[in-house]
Amino acid sequence: MIRVARYRRLLAMLALLVGVFVAAAPRPAAADEYADLVHKLGSDSFDDKEAAIKALGGLGDDRAIKVLQALNDGNLMTTTEGNNVVIASPAGDDYNIVDAVDGKPLGKVDSDKVNSIIANDQLRSDIQDALSGLQIFSKDPKVRLQAALDAAGNATPKMVGELSRAIAVETNPDIKEAMLKSLAAVYLKVGTVAQKLQAIKELSDSMAPSVDNMLRAAVDNTSNSKEVRDAALAAAESIEGRLKYVAVGANLVEGISLGSVLLLAAIGLAITFGLMGVINMAHGEMMMLGAYTTYVVQEAFVNYLPPSVFGLYLIVSIPAAFLVAGGVGVLLERSVIRFLYGRPLETLLATWGISLVLQQAVRTIFGAPNKAVANPAWMTGGFNVIGGFTITWNRLYIVVFCFLVLGTLALVLARTSYGLYVRAVTQNRPIASVMGIPTARIDALTFGLGSGIAGMAGVALSQIGNVSPNLGTIYIVDSFLVVVLGGVGSLMGTLVGAMGLGIVNIMLEPFAGAVLGKVVVLVAVILFIQKRPRGLFALKGRAAET
Repeated sequence: MIRVARYRRLLAMLALLVGVFVAAAPRPAAADEYADLVHKLGSDSFDDKEAAIKALGGLGDDRAIKVLQALNDGNLMTTTEGNNVVIASPAGDDYNIVDAVDGKPLGKVDSDKVNSIIANDQLRSDIQDALSGLQIFSKDPKVRLQAALDAAGNATPKMVGELSRAIAVETNPDIKEAMLKSLAAVYLKVGTVAQKLQAIKELSDSMAPSVDNMLRAAVDNTSNSKEVRDAALAAAESIEGRLKYVAVGANLVEGISLGSVLLLAAIGLAITFGLMGVINMAHGEMMMLGAYTTYVVQEAFVNYLPPSVFGLYLIVSIPAAFLVAGGVGVLLERSVIRFLYGRPLETLLATWGISLVLQQAVRTIFGAPNKAVANPAWMTGGFNVIGGFTITWNRLYIVVFCFLVLGTLALVLARTSYGLYVRAVTQNRPIASVMGIPTARIDALTFGLGSGIAGMAGVALSQIGNVSPNLGTIYIVDSFLVVVLGGVGSLMGTLVGAMGLGIVNIMLEPFAGAVLGKVVVLVAVILFIQKRPRGLFALKGRAAET
């Protein structure tokens, strides 16, 4: 009998909990009830509209979110024929309309066939209250999460109740955590002294700048007690201290990201300038050709292949850009550069002229306006690390890609017969020729390799900006700085120089500005070269020594 009594009490408690959870969330709407309430929004009486808005807010029907937002934005209208409630969107002088109840498209109508439903300030306030309740209990997790984040700015006693009920039935831990933080933020504004102190304690471990702003507002609010203001000040100072460290980490990551771009731009130049001694002012245009190749491949995927494979276009663009830019590089070396070895000034002038020709050729073929290259789905967006510091996927993939290119090039130069020939020609060209190494072929292949890598750099650059004929000129000066600073012909020096310049540039920008920061870096590099003219990592060998 005792066990039976215990089971009965347990069942009664479970039934009570279920009843609480059921009562906590808005009840789903019956189809007729929802339609009737939507039609009442078209009433001429503001009292009827207010009653309908409040009733829709309590139904828990996600369809009401779009309707109420349309009413708030002035896009909810009634038709002159039939007096049906519709959601309208402008289409020139006409409107495209859809049924507000079932979302069925009703086509395009003249502006005189519909009448706007007027909402006054009181109704707009009711709409915001209804939307907050609907969104916080929405079936869509993204809508609930956004509603939880927005709730902190809507500090009312009603919001306290809605958040408390939503927390009781929320099963997603991330959304529940956001709701708890928002509830604490609301208590910080409208709660009792004890509730405010507890809210400050819960918010003090946050890394969000918005929370720091809330705490600062609580400090400045003279209606708060001294105890509350002191606690809020201590919590705000604690958060600001942590945010400073986050800012340093964010700048470091941003510097590595910029350094990876400079590294990609400078790797090819480290070969053509470092190993071959050719001052190639058209190196930036090789990056430009790689970027335009990416654009062409993208357009081919859009026009000739199904949308399901669009995300692969970037993978195809990498070898395509390498072949296009590398082929142009080989052609350039065979037709111009090979006649100018040992004459650096004439090489500089010749390649500068070629860069102008390539830019004008691209303008003639593709036009002067910038071309947009879309990020594939797998490179879109990013992830939050801490305290609002977000790393985007496209930047992260570029960092990984540049290290893969650098590692592959290092293996080719160190572990293949071609790499042995390149090193031999670099260190002592006459002896290498006497030993039977085809120096002319090695020159052409090496120049083509450097140009091809520049083309792959163009693929990466197309993912972080628009493609234009002037794309390469942005990075050519920094690329030469990287190569000279790191050591002419040294891949390790190129890596260290690129990352160092990238990080220093980002660290200087907040203090000196973008332009002055670059000037400071340039002066520092010039002074460094005066003390160490061969850079950080100099090549060894007879030719290099001389």
